Amino acid sequence: MQNTTAGLKKPGALKQKEKKQPSDKKDDILIVDDAPATLELLERNLSSVGYGIWMASNVEEALRVIDSSHIDLVITDFKMPGLSGVHLARHIRENYNDMAVMIITAYPSVKGAVEAVKTGAEEYLAKPFTGEELLSAVKRVLRNLHIRRAAHASNKPRIHIPHGLIGESGAMSKISNFINKAARTSATVLISGESGTGKELVARAIHYKSERASAPFVPVNCGAIPEELLESELFGHIKGAFTGANETRAGFFQTADGGTIFLDEISETSLSMQVKLLRVLQDKEVCMVGATRTRKVDVRILASTNKNIPALIKKGQFREDLYYRINVITVELPPLRERQDDIFLLTRHFAAKFAEELGRTAPRFSDGALQVLRSYHWPGNVRELENIIQRLVVMTDEDVIDVPDLPSLMRFSAHQPAAPDRTLAAVEAEYIRSVLLSVSNNKTLAAKILDIDRKTLREKLGKAKPSASR
Repeated sequence: MQNTTAGLKKPGALKQKEKKQPSDKKDDILIVDDAPATLELLERNLSSVGYGIWMASNVEEALRVIDSSHIDLVITDFKMPGLSGVHLARHIRENYNDMAVMIITAYPSVKGAVEAVKTGAEEYLAKPFTGEELLSAVKRVLRNLHIRRAAHASNKPRIHIPHGLIGESGAMSKISNFINKAARTSATVLISGESGTGKELVARAIHYKSERASAPFVPVNCGAIPEELLESELFGHIKGAFTGANETRAGFFQTADGGTIFLDEISETSLSMQVKLLRVLQDKEVCMVGATRTRKVDVRILASTNKNIPALIKKGQFREDLYYRINVITVELPPLRERQDDIFLLTRHFAAKFAEELGRTAPRFSDGALQVLRSYHWPGNVRELENIIQRLVVMTDEDVIDVPDLPSLMRFSAHQPAAPDRTLAAVEAEYIRSVLLSVSNNKTLAAKILDIDRKTLREKLGKAKPSASR
């Protein structure tokens, strides 16, 4: 054991060596091994791809580094003179929640692997191993660590977005700002977005932050009411107006007088109904079915759609003049797959919610399960996530929800490639972005991986979307 050769690197020298731009910052790794040759080999392989490297030749030195520096991953030999790597792994697991451990050994055995896993090591790598095997194992461990950190970060106090809207992503911050601005006016608002993205929640938030908050908020699902009944439901009817109209009854617009009416999926209405809605928007008057006189109403209209209304206009399925009337203030809600930073936050929220209803402690999610949740496409968006978490909480008896507990469709489709409906240039641009991301925007290393020179890479980045060169 030679501490002069395989001891700690001086912190000052290390920081000078790793002086990088913030976008290039990679994780810090501590290597612990009593063999100088192994230390040198691991250091060379890991530092070549940008990791910050610390080295120690025994557990005592390793503990001093851990106590005085920020370390993301500890790679330790299994057997060393004095305290072993198992002792170090156990100490880290008992005292540091925000650190990953990987064990390497020249004496692999099933018993040793089991012991390593029990102490909290995420990976168990047998010598000899190739540089590719080492880097792959390190990436897996660090990926799980980042997932764990993101999940833990979802426990911190959230930015306040009212009325059930949950999220801390940049997209949700923009939605929050939109709600605040829209609430200060009485203008008509059109909220677009895929099903399950929370359009009604945004509408409610706008109403309850506005001056109309003390008046009714009336949601109407235009697609769920039969066409022959929609006019009566919206505007009301007088007694005897049609068969079964045994009494005069007010419609949703009268009910919402002084407040807000939310026309959910307005694109599902017929052209004839759109004419009547246009009259209400223009004149602020409604005419009950069977009546001969109109009636004034003071109602703010919020509308939503999950369809492309301009495309419907071209097909003659939506009136252009009505579109211009409802399209005063607009916002498009992002799908959940574009809000990956919010998935862990929403998962914890729904798990706590449904566990409380059942009178039990909210279950935890394994790193693997969180990875699947984050990778899944979520065609049903937040509504789908909520339903899945409810099912898991109800049907799972264990304290930890793991990958096998997830729906099979989710497990099998989370990592499936998208349908081949993109151009070659688009696929190439996306792949270049993924390579740059994997090497923390190191263009020299990215060019090497892509097997092109830096000039060619710059040309391809110039042709790609601006985000590809960030």
